[in-house]
Amino acid sequence: MSKFEYVKLADAIAADIAKGTLRPGDRLPPQRNFAYDRGIAVSTASRVYTELLRRGLVVGEVGRGTFISGDIRREVETVAEPADARINFEVNYPLLPQQWAMIAKSLAGLERVDALEAVLRSSTSTGTKSARVAAAAYLARKDFAPQAEQILFTANGKQSLAAALAALVPTGGRCGVEALSYPYVKSIAARLGITLVPIPMDDFGARPDAIQKAHREAHLSALYLQPIIQNPLGVTMNATRRADIMRIAEKLDLTIIEDTVYGFLADDTPLAALGPDRCIVLDSLSKKVAPGLALGILVAPPHLRESMMSAVRTGGWIASGHALAAGQRLMADGTVAELTRLKRIDAARRQQTAARLLAGYQLSADPRSYHLWLTLPPHWRSQTFVAAAARRGIALTPSSTFAVAHGHAPNAVRLALAPPSFEQLDSGLRTIVSLLGTKEEDFDSTE
Repeated sequence: MSKFEYVKLADAIAADIAKGTLRPGDRLPPQRNFAYDRGIAVSTASRVYTELLRRGLVVGEVGRGTFISGDIRREVETVAEPADARINFEVNYPLLPQQWAMIAKSLAGLERVDALEAVLRSSTSTGTKSARVAAAAYLARKDFAPQAEQILFTANGKQSLAAALAALVPTGGRCGVEALSYPYVKSIAARLGITLVPIPMDDFGARPDAIQKAHREAHLSALYLQPIIQNPLGVTMNATRRADIMRIAEKLDLTIIEDTVYGFLADDTPLAALGPDRCIVLDSLSKKVAPGLALGILVAPPHLRESMMSAVRTGGWIASGHALAAGQRLMADGTVAELTRLKRIDAARRQQTAARLLAGYQLSADPRSYHLWLTLPPHWRSQTFVAAAARRGIALTPSSTFAVAHGHAPNAVRLALAPPSFEQLDSGLRTIVSLLGTKEEDFDSTE
């Protein structure tokens, strides 16, 4: 079977990449120039570039062009395991020196025979009544008070996201997602056979008009949003934006998967307070407590409770009884609340340090957040900058990791401020500033 012309051209470029004629970081010519050089229509050139993006062989950076990247799937995997780096600005789990004694005190007695006999039996998606009560009380805030009957549990936040997507979006369906979003939503959606539709953003998050346009063109089954301290941009929706988003969701009959994992750092009102029947709320203890004590929490509207329970069961995403019992203790006795208070102070200090040392560069960050978004100077590309930082013992995350649409990554990196000690934070940020002042051409990636 003969191939279309654009596929043949894409194959030829793929062959050059495989042979090493084109290397990671090499820039392809603008599409118009590519078309002229080969005597083809610009529309055909556009299809060639789109095919290369689909295969993950190139990555586009807004305002800079299209570059050879190798297999883009590795960019999702980079956030799966902590990097072997001297200073890690990549994986964002806040841990405080004093928290271990607090956790040990809260969990004292859980190792007793009678306690273990109770918690190591089989578990269910709804956990125990006492765990549901503790979770509902902990999640309650101004204008938002979930009922214990709405609470479901999974083993971690990723599983909660997978369960919500599986319950709301059919295989082959589409879910609207912020154009720059939590990286794992891409791999989860791919495994569930769900297409993600990027929603353009502004300074207040996902744009309501863009949601309407996306639904009109792609017929969305749901929305996945991070309205409070969005990852990676740190954007928080104001009251007007929250109201506009809920009005659009109501008009289009869309359910919102509301990710509040970073919401513990702020007191902003969640979307679910405005539309409790329109939102499935996701939360987790991994950042509030520790990654080794992961417990995913779901708040499901009554009419979606059964389908959510089914998704958790059939996906094999039920939390273990031991994690459930530990999470219940930590929430019920106030340990999680106290850790939240201390981590808010810690995050604010780290943001102040970063703002001081990175003064003069373009940053996007919530002063309450554990991460920031650094737009790079024009003489640097995101992936090359990450490689250069790695050579200096610093792990960063390139913008392409967060871009929902391949080839639509801005020239930026995300810095996770939680992992380093304050001494490492100062040293690492100073090294980054020094690197920002050098030229990309001065960096030899083949050293």
